[in-house]
Amino acid sequence: MNGNVEVVVVGGGYGGVTAANSLARRDGVSVTVVNPRPEFVERIRLHQLVTGSDDAVVGFGKVMGGNVRLVVDTATRIDAAERRVSLAGGGTVSYDYLVYAVGSGASAPDVPGAAEFAHWVSDLEGAERLRSALAASAASAPVTVVGAGPTGLETAAELAEVGRKVTLVCGKVLGPSLHARVRRPVARRLAKLGVTVLEGSGAQVTEVTRDGVRLDDGRELPSAVTIWTAGFRVPDLAARSGLRTDTEGRLVTDATLTSVDDVRIVAAGDAGVMPDHPFRMSCQAATQLGPAAADTILRRIAGKKAAPVRMFFAGQCLSLGRKEGVTQFSYPNDKVNALRISGRPGAGVKEIACVFTLNKLVSGARKASSRASHGDSTDRPETPQPDHPTTSPDTPRAA
Repeated sequence: MNGNVEVVVVGGGYGGVTAANSLARRDGVSVTVVNPRPEFVERIRLHQLVTGSDDAVVGFGKVMGGNVRLVVDTATRIDAAERRVSLAGGGTVSYDYLVYAVGSGASAPDVPGAAEFAHWVSDLEGAERLRSALAASAASAPVTVVGAGPTGLETAAELAEVGRKVTLVCGKVLGPSLHARVRRPVARRLAKLGVTVLEGSGAQVTEVTRDGVRLDDGRELPSAVTIWTAGFRVPDLAARSGLRTDTEGRLVTDATLTSVDDVRIVAAGDAGVMPDHPFRMSCQAATQLGPAAADTILRRIAGKKAAPVRMFFAGQCLSLGRKEGVTQFSYPNDKVNALRISGRPGAGVKEIACVFTLNKLVSGARKASSRASHGDSTDRPETPQPDHPTTSPDTPRAA
C-alpha cells in the first residue's frame, strides 16, 4: 500500500494501547485511538480504587505515544464497506485498518434484582459508584461479594482488610480457575481476614434485593452493599456492525486475529475470539494480543503474509489485601499446576506484575514517541479530523 496508512484503534485498554504504540513506531502509519474516557484505566487495580489504596487511573500521555491521536468518544458502529467508524458524539473517523479492542465489562446477570441493586468493580465508573456506596454505609454494615473468580477474591479480601464485614458467595467452588492445592492458602487468608465463604450446594444467588441476597437453598443474607463479580461480557459493537460474533458477542477471528468477515479489521484483547485457539480474558492475554494485532496489520501493509498468534501464559497473580497474596503458576498453555507463591511474597509478586505491566506500556509509549521526535510524524499528511470536538462527555466503558 502506497502513501500514508490510517489505523483506527477502537478502545484504549491494555490491548488497544499496546497495539497503538506498536503501530505508531512504523513510518507512514498514522494511529487514532477512540476511547470513551480521556485517561487510561489500570483495570487490574480497580479493587484498590474501591478502598482508596490506588486511583487506578493514568494519563494517556504517559502510556501512549505522543504521535498517537486520541479521540475521546464512543464508537457506535463500524461501517466495514466504507471503512468508517461512527461516534456517539455525531462524527466519524475513517480508516485503512481497524483494531477492534473494545475490551469487556461487567456481565448482565439474569438474576432478579441484580442489575438494579448490585454494584460491580470491572470498570472505572462501576468501581467509583461502589466506593461511594460503601462510604455511605456504616462501617459495620454487611457486604456481599458474589463470584469467587480473581475479581471476587481480590475485592472480598481488599474490603475485609479495611474492616468490612464480608460474605463471599462462591457458587460451586472457591477460586474455580485455581489449582485445588492453591485454593488452600487463599481460603486460609480469607478466613484470617474474617471473610465468610459460602460455596457448594445451595450457594447460588437467586435474587438480589435492596438490603439482602437470597440463595437457592432458601437462605437470606443481609447485605447493605452487594457486589457482582460473576462473569464478564463484551460490548455489542461488532454485532451491531454486522460482523460475525460468537454466542458471547466476541468478534470471530482467524489465528492471525483477523476478522473472518473483513481482512482490514483485526481484534486485540477480550472482545475477540479465535475459535480454534481460545484464550482466557485477562490483562496477560491483552498485552500479548495488542502487539500481535499490530504485527498482523504491519505485515499486510508490507505485502507479507500475516503470522498466526502464539500465546504464552505464566500464571495468575492475586492480591488478598495489601499484605498477602497468591501467585498461581501455569504451563505455557494456561493450564494451572500446583506451584504457587503465597503470603507476603505473593503480594509482592502481584505488585511487581502490576508495576511491570504499566512500565511496559510506558516503554512502548516512549518508543512510539521517539519516531515523532525524529520528524516523520510532521512530514506525513494530516490525520483526517472528525466533524466534532475530540473530547465529549464520558459514556459507558467501551474499552
